[in-house]
Amino acid sequence: MDVLYLNGPVQNGLFTIADRPGKAAGIRAADALNTLLGAGPAPHLWNTVTLAGDLRHRGAPDRDTVGRQDREDRAIAAKYPPGGTPAGGVLTDTAPAVAALALKMTERLLHDGALTITPVPVSECTRCGHLTGTVPRACRACGHPGSRPHTRRLLVWDRPPSMPVLARDDIHAHRAKPPGHLLTIAQNVPKRLILSRTRDHGISLAPLGLNGLALDPRAGVHIAVLAAAARLGAGGPVMVLTDNAAANVAAYGAPFRRHNGARLRYALHGRIPYDDTAALQRLCEVHRVSPAQRELFLAWFLPLCSLHLRSGISAAQIPSLLKFWRRAHLARAATSASDGRAELRRRVAAGDMRWVMDVRALSRAIPVPALSTDGFPGKPEGATR
Repeated sequence: MDVLYLNGPVQNGLFTIADRPGKAAGIRAADALNTLLGAGPAPHLWNTVTLAGDLRHRGAPDRDTVGRQDREDRAIAAKYPPGGTPAGGVLTDTAPAVAALALKMTERLLHDGALTITPVPVSECTRCGHLTGTVPRACRACGHPGSRPHTRRLLVWDRPPSMPVLARDDIHAHRAKPPGHLLTIAQNVPKRLILSRTRDHGISLAPLGLNGLALDPRAGVHIAVLAAAARLGAGGPVMVLTDNAAANVAAYGAPFRRHNGARLRYALHGRIPYDDTAALQRLCEVHRVSPAQRELFLAWFLPLCSLHLRSGISAAQIPSLLKFWRRAHLARAATSASDGRAELRRRVAAGDMRWVMDVRALSRAIPVPALSTDGFPGKPEGATR
C-alpha cells in the first residue's frame, strides 16, 4: 500500500501563507515527506465549505459579478507568493472529483445501511431558515435570536455502540501512542451525528433527495484526501493535521475513511511558534546561519520536527533546535546522498519521525537546492520527484 502524505484541508480564510506560516505547516510537512519517499508532487488541499465563506460572499460588493467558486479560487491563489503555484496544484473540497466521490461513497453507505436519511427534530432560524442544530440557539448565519422546531429529513450516522470514532491504528505513527485527550474528545460525540448542513457552497445532497442541504464539511475534507490519493494511485493516504483539528473532524469522517481498498490515517503535528522573527534573526546571526538556511529551517525542518514533537514546539526550544539544525547542515558535506536513503524512506513510510532528531539521518534528508521556486522546500538528492 503506497503511503502518500496530504495536508488536512486548510480553511480558506483571510490570510496569506507569508502572514500565517503556521497555517501551512501541514502542507509543508506533507510536501517534504512525499519528496523523501520519492513520490510525485501532491496537491495542496483547501477547505472552502465554511459558514464564514458564505457570509463573506453574501456581504461582498461584487457578489453579483463574481461567483462563489471563483472567489474561493482567487483567495487560494492569493495565499501563495507570486509565481508560487504548487507543483501538484490545489484541490478543494468542492472540486468535481471530490463531489463525485462524495456522492458515490454516500450512496454506497446508504445502500449498506451505515448511513440513513431520517426525519430528525431540529431547530431552524425563523428569519433565514438556517439549520441551527438540535437545540434552540441564535442563528450563526444571520444573527437572528429566534428559532423554531422543525422535523426535517437529514443524512445521519447512528454510530454502532461498539465502534470507536478514533482508534490507535487510525494514527499513522510508528510505535507512538495517540494522545489520550484526543481519543477522549473524539469519543465524546453524540451517538447520532448529522452529516448534512445548510450551506450556500458545498457538495449538494440534492441528488439524494435532500434539497438545500450540503454534506458536512468535516466529512468532505476526508473525501478530498481520498480523492487526491486516488488521483495519484496511492492506497495509503495520510492526513497531516494538528490533534485539535483531528478531534474536531474525526467523528464526522469516520464513515468516510475507506474506499476501494484505500484507508485514510492521520499524522499529527504540533504547533510551531513562528511569531518572534526578530529573536530568530538574532540567533541566526550568532550561529552564522545564512538566510537560505534560515528559510529552510522555518519552512522545512520545523514542520517535520512538529511531527516528532506532537505536543507542540515552544519558543524556548527554538535556540536549541536551530543549533541542532546548524550541526546537521554542516554534516551534509561528510554524508553521501545515497547513504541510508532506503532506511530513511522506510521510516518515513512507517510514520517513524524519530530520525528528525538524528543528525546523520537529518543531514541526508536536507533538500538540495534549498528552496524551490514556489517557496516550498525543493527535492533532496536522489529523489525521483
